[in-house]
Amino acid sequence: MIQRQCCAGLAAFALGMGCLATSEAQAAPSIRVLLASDVQRLEVQADQVLWATDAQDRAQAHRSLLRIELRGHGIFLNGSPAAGGHVTLRAGDQDLKLWLPRKNGNGTGNGASIQLGDEKTALQVSGSVQVVRRGKGLLVVNQVDLEEYVKGVVPSEVNSSWHPEMLKAQAVAARTYALYQHMLSASRDYDVAASIQDQVYRGRQGVDARVEQAVESTRGLVITHQGAPIYAAFSSTAAGITEDAMVVWSKDLPYLKGVECPFDLESPYYQWKASFTVEGLEKNLRQLGFPVGTIATLTPLSHSRAGRVATLRILHSKGELILRGEELRKAVGYTVVPSTQFTIESFGHDIVLTGYGAGHAVGLCQWGAKELAELGYSFSSILRYYYPGTELQNAALTQAPPAPPTSAF
Repeated sequence: MIQRQCCAGLAAFALGMGCLATSEAQAAPSIRVLLASDVQRLEVQADQVLWATDAQDRAQAHRSLLRIELRGHGIFLNGSPAAGGHVTLRAGDQDLKLWLPRKNGNGTGNGASIQLGDEKTALQVSGSVQVVRRGKGLLVVNQVDLEEYVKGVVPSEVNSSWHPEMLKAQAVAARTYALYQHMLSASRDYDVAASIQDQVYRGRQGVDARVEQAVESTRGLVITHQGAPIYAAFSSTAAGITEDAMVVWSKDLPYLKGVECPFDLESPYYQWKASFTVEGLEKNLRQLGFPVGTIATLTPLSHSRAGRVATLRILHSKGELILRGEELRKAVGYTVVPSTQFTIESFGHDIVLTGYGAGHAVGLCQWGAKELAELGYSFSSILRYYYPGTELQNAALTQAPPAPPTSAF
């Protein structure tokens, strides 16, 4: 019954949409993508000539591997100091290959190894790369055409073998999210991070003919509300009603309201079980700034309309702590606790949770969109269903959105 009602609503959307043709758009903006932060060194290479331009606009050509290191307060290129605190790397219309340090246990690239010359570990990107000194480390930022960026996001977020209409929906959502952040990030060093902090982006990795077709066939299209790009949140598996942005981020966004989503039963993340130690939870909460002592109890305190844990009460040796469900996920690890739709199965040395879904469940449900595409719904109908009250519009015709909510991914 629920599925019939939801599909009827989608059909109504589809009837009103018709075919959206993209007009000849203005030149797409470039997006600044944070590839890595707080790194001490990296290697870069191009198939032919790599140009490195320092802060005084002095360019040097490099025909082999270029090693960039931070020594003290200076940036060194193959052992020679570069002027100023930033370097821009370009290779004309060719791609750049980067070898970045692997993350170590504390989440930084400090001291981590780089596998030089290994094509499997190289990150291949188009556009330019800016290496900027910030504090005690380097920021590595890829400045890339918006459409090329979207091509790098789609196969990093979903499987490129999925239905073409789902790939189109993902492309439009990714483009919208990036444009939204771009319009509001002038004071920052970058627009988006290449991770779940924003959207996963791995450059050319995974880009195939299906991804190219999905992005090119929707070129320039973004989701709008009152003429501005929306905060196009998406996640893997809702496993029920999608969530209101107000519940997750305390932001009242009219297009991010919960809708029925009985379409993601085939997701491998639909149902799950997780466990973690009480001691580990205590340690992680302290690292996040919560003054907790020895935890005695952990109890769900309130639930959202969709049935997810909104807040929890923690009784500990120093008192009481009220924790948001998403804060628990952050403390334990987003991959350990996939969603806030859970119950506490047992509490002892280990805490065992059983739950449903993956991600914050706000906006587009990726596995739900996959099923809807396979049922015959167009990407435009799918997007209008998960983002109520929105329209598709050419990016060149949009206006700046209001201030953004806290980063969601």
